[in-house]
Amino acid sequence: MNYRISTEPGAKLRIDKWLWAARFFKTRSLAADAVEKGRVRIGGAVVKPAKEVRVGDLVEVEIEHIVWQVEVLGVCDVRGPASVAQTLYAETGESKVKRQVEHERRRMYREPAAALHGRPTKRDRRSIDRFSDGD
Repeated sequence: MNYRISTEPGAKLRIDKWLWAARFFKTRSLAADAVEKGRVRIGGAVVKPAKEVRVGDLVEVEIEHIVWQVEVLGVCDVRGPASVAQTLYAETGESKVKRQVEHERRRMYREPAAALHGRPTKRDRRSIDRFSDGD
Protein backbone atom coordinates (compact mmCIF):
# COMPACT_ATOMS: atom_id res chain seq x y z
CA MET A 1 0.00 0.00 0.00
CA ASN A 2 1.21 3.49 -0.77
CA TYR A 3 1.35 5.80 2.24
CA ARG A 4 1.45 9.46 1.26
CA ILE A 5 3.74 11.16 3.78
CA SER A 6 4.01 14.88 3.29
CA THR A 7 7.23 16.44 4.59
CA GLU A 8 6.72 19.88 3.07
CA PRO A 9 6.97 22.78 5.56
CA GLY A 10 3.34 23.85 4.95
CA ALA A 11 1.87 20.36 5.41
CA LYS A 12 -0.66 20.16 8.25
CA LEU A 13 -3.05 17.66 9.86
CA ARG A 14 -5.33 17.53 12.90
CA ILE A 15 -3.34 16.69 16.03
CA ASP A 16 -5.61 13.79 17.06
CA LYS A 17 -5.30 12.23 13.61
CA TRP A 18 -1.52 12.73 13.55
CA LEU A 19 -1.10 11.12 17.00
CA TRP A 20 -3.13 8.13 15.80
CA ALA A 21 -1.18 7.84 12.53
CA ALA A 22 2.14 8.15 14.39
CA ARG A 23 1.00 5.28 16.66
CA PHE A 24 1.10 7.12 19.96
CA PHE A 25 -2.48 5.93 20.54
CA LYS A 26 -4.35 2.85 19.34
CA THR A 27 -7.48 4.70 18.29
CA ARG A 28 -8.23 8.21 17.17
CA SER A 29 -10.77 8.63 19.96
CA LEU A 30 -8.09 7.78 22.57
CA ALA A 31 -5.86 10.41 20.96
CA ALA A 32 -8.69 12.96 21.06
CA ASP A 33 -9.38 12.15 24.74
CA ALA A 34 -5.71 12.70 25.62
CA VAL A 35 -5.74 16.04 23.81
CA GLU A 36 -8.98 17.06 25.58
CA LYS A 37 -7.44 16.21 28.97
CA GLY A 38 -4.46 18.48 28.30
CA ARG A 39 -1.89 15.71 27.90
CA VAL A 40 -0.79 16.97 24.49
CA ARG A 41 0.92 20.30 23.87
CA ILE A 42 2.13 21.92 20.67
CA GLY A 43 4.93 24.39 21.25
CA GLY A 44 4.19 24.29 24.99
CA ALA A 45 0.53 25.31 24.59
CA VAL A 46 -2.41 23.04 25.45
CA VAL A 47 -4.53 22.50 22.35
CA LYS A 48 -7.86 21.04 21.22
CA PRO A 49 -8.21 17.93 18.99
CA ALA A 50 -8.98 20.02 15.91
CA LYS A 51 -5.72 22.00 16.18
CA GLU A 52 -3.56 21.44 13.16
CA VAL A 53 0.00 20.24 13.62
CA ARG A 54 2.54 21.28 11.00
CA VAL A 55 5.87 19.87 9.90
CA GLY A 56 8.52 21.32 12.21
CA ASP A 57 6.26 21.71 15.29
CA LEU A 58 7.45 20.52 18.68
CA VAL A 59 4.81 18.23 20.25
CA GLU A 60 4.78 16.98 23.85
CA VAL A 61 2.70 13.88 24.52
CA GLU A 62 2.15 12.50 28.03
CA ILE A 63 1.35 8.79 28.10
CA GLU A 64 1.09 7.11 31.52
CA HIS A 65 3.07 9.93 33.20
CA ILE A 66 5.89 9.63 30.66
CA VAL A 67 6.39 12.69 28.46
CA TRP A 68 7.49 12.27 24.86
CA GLN A 69 8.91 15.39 23.24
CA VAL A 70 8.99 14.96 19.46
CA GLU A 71 9.51 17.10 16.40
CA VAL A 72 7.03 16.57 13.57
CA LEU A 73 8.89 15.45 10.43
CA GLY A 74 5.90 14.51 8.32
CA VAL A 75 2.14 14.12 8.23
CA CYS A 76 0.15 11.17 6.96
CA ASP A 77 -3.63 10.93 7.18
CA VAL A 78 -3.73 7.12 7.23
CA ARG A 79 -2.36 4.78 9.84
CA GLY A 80 0.37 2.57 8.47
CA PRO A 81 2.83 0.08 9.89
CA ALA A 82 5.22 1.07 12.68
CA SER A 83 8.07 1.53 10.21
CA VAL A 84 6.07 4.21 8.41
CA ALA A 85 4.85 5.80 11.65
CA GLN A 86 8.42 6.23 12.92
CA THR A 87 9.24 8.43 9.93
CA LEU A 88 6.59 10.97 11.02
CA TYR A 89 8.55 12.23 14.04
CA ALA A 90 11.96 12.45 15.69
CA GLU A 91 12.28 12.35 19.46
CA THR A 92 14.51 14.98 21.02
CA GLY A 93 17.67 13.88 22.85
CA GLU A 94 16.49 15.46 26.09
CA SER A 95 13.24 13.51 25.88
CA LYS A 96 15.07 10.22 25.35
CA VAL A 97 17.21 10.81 28.45
CA LYS A 98 14.20 11.75 30.59
CA ARG A 99 12.24 8.70 29.43
CA GLN A 100 15.19 6.40 30.16
CA VAL A 101 15.62 7.88 33.66
CA GLU A 102 11.89 7.47 34.35
CA HIS A 103 11.97 3.89 33.05
CA GLU A 104 14.88 3.03 35.38
CA ARG A 105 13.14 4.71 38.31
CA ARG A 106 9.98 2.69 37.70
CA ARG A 107 11.97 -0.51 37.36
CA MET A 108 13.82 0.06 40.65
CA TYR A 109 11.02 1.58 42.75
CA ARG A 110 7.56 0.12 42.40
CA GLU A 111 4.60 2.30 43.29
CA PRO A 112 3.18 0.95 46.59
CA ALA A 113 -0.43 1.62 45.58
CA ALA A 114 -0.09 0.06 42.13
CA ALA A 115 -1.48 -3.28 43.32
CA LEU A 116 -4.51 -1.70 45.00
CA HIS A 117 -7.69 -1.38 42.95
CA GLY A 118 -10.90 0.15 44.21
CA ARG A 119 -11.99 0.31 47.81
CA PRO A 120 -10.14 -1.58 50.53
CA THR A 121 -11.64 -4.86 51.67
CA LYS A 122 -12.54 -5.51 55.28
CA ARG A 123 -9.21 -7.27 55.73
CA ASP A 124 -7.34 -4.35 54.14
CA ARG A 125 -9.17 -1.90 56.40
CA ARG A 126 -8.10 -3.85 59.50
CA SER A 127 -4.48 -3.76 58.35
CA ILE A 128 -4.69 -0.04 57.72
CA ASP A 129 -6.25 0.57 61.13
CA ARG A 130 -3.63 -1.59 62.87
CA PHE A 131 -0.75 0.39 61.33
CA SER A 132 -2.32 3.86 61.57
CA ASP A 133 -3.62 3.67 65.16
CA GLY A 134 -0.28 3.58 66.92
CA ASP A 135 -2.03 2.64 70.25
